[in-house]
Amino acid sequence: MTTPETERGLRLTVLVGESDGWHHRPVFTEIVHRAHLAGLSGASVFRGIEGFGTSSMIHTQRLLSLSEDLPVAVVIVDTEARIRAFLPLIGELVADGGVAFLDECEIVRFGGERERERGR
Repeated sequence: MTTPETERGLRLTVLVGESDGWHHRPVFTEIVHRAHLAGLSGASVFRGIEGFGTSSMIHTQRLLSLSEDLPVAVVIVDTEARIRAFLPLIGELVADGGVAFLDECEIVRFGGERERERGR
């Protein structure tokens, strides 16, 4: 079994509230669509079960305390140059309380020829 090739990259994680909106659309949806239009490798959205942000109010999905504003994390991984070029495209979306952070990572691409044909 051969070891897959790897490359250095950045993981961008954007934390927003589930109810945060941008022009009648959830902020997390807008981030995913902008990432897609920017040609990034992919984006995933994860809904939290409990958390708090700048408001210091704890949001939870527990039955006695149902919240409609749970924390949401949008995770995007690509090369450092592509992620850094994308940051200005989300600045206006998270200006009112969202936060983003970057982590260095190692990207392992699976898929062989199909991925190489796409120039990745």
